[in-house]
Amino acid sequence: MARTLVLAAAQLGPIQKAEGRDVAVGRMVRLMEKAHRRGAEVVVFPELALTTFFPRWYEEEPERADRWFETALPSAATAPLFEAARRYGIGFHLGYAELAHEPDAAGRMRKRRFNTAVYVHPSGEIVLKYRKVHLPGHAEYDPRRGVQHLEKRYFEVGDLGFPVVRAPLGGTEANIGLMICNDRRWPEAWRVLGLQQVELVMLGYNTPSLNMENRGFEAHHLRVFHSHLSVQAGCYQNACFAAAVAKAGTEDGHELFGHSIIVNPQGEIMAQATSWEDELIVAECDLSMCDLGRRTIFDFARHRRPEAYGRITAQVGSEAPPAWRPRPAG
Repeated sequence: MARTLVLAAAQLGPIQKAEGRDVAVGRMVRLMEKAHRRGAEVVVFPELALTTFFPRWYEEEPERADRWFETALPSAATAPLFEAARRYGIGFHLGYAELAHEPDAAGRMRKRRFNTAVYVHPSGEIVLKYRKVHLPGHAEYDPRRGVQHLEKRYFEVGDLGFPVVRAPLGGTEANIGLMICNDRRWPEAWRVLGLQQVELVMLGYNTPSLNMENRGFEAHHLRVFHSHLSVQAGCYQNACFAAAVAKAGTEDGHELFGHSIIVNPQGEIMAQATSWEDELIVAECDLSMCDLGRRTIFDFARHRRPEAYGRITAQVGSEAPPAWRPRPAG
């Protein structure tokens, strides 16, 4: 029996700082309607899809950024997305800033902030939640930077790991996992999902067109190349599909690149956005394509050698290797 899924990646154009959530949600509902007309069963929206990319703005008191966060889903502002999902029978992925009151690792109840993504079933039930692990940027104001990137100031490192769940998607079931933005650049994240037989990875991003750290030259076109390279390699090496979906365009004067893509288990780009505006791309995914890689080259049970990979989890920073020197003459 065929296991096919019509998958849509819903790229968003810029969301300006002055715009309310109602503007972004209205645009997303219209994209869901378009996805329904094109036969899509799942729609993937970007990272922090409800607001501007607020970590570019420094607040001396981090609590002053709480207005960008959601305390519950659905909320009054996001309810139209859940209603559209039920109306069209479409599941959706949503990236947002999450404000939670819950215990930390020490058991202390406190306010916690995460860069979060969820997958929502057409019924409105949240199937899977993920909190971003690989937070880029910095925590304090950096005068060397023209644009700040303060994810480490406003978010905690995600504490849910990289979970995978088997869930209904359209007319079939699939093993789904989530990532957010910078996670896509870390092969460890893909491999943890691959070890759980993930078949579809949904990930959103808000990525500047320029490297804002400004500590060396990086060609403009390589920003897109590196993004695509990471996703294509992750899909190939873990025999899965992925929808990598951008927020794009000039947002509050700062450029984000688009180039949202849907990728198959061979690492091929099946569909790609070509604008920096709201744009829907759709691909029909045959989930049985995941079988070839995981039964041959990436048959983990036969070929993985974890005893040789100890450094991956035992070490954080890189270490210099021992130096070799030729023996003295004579």
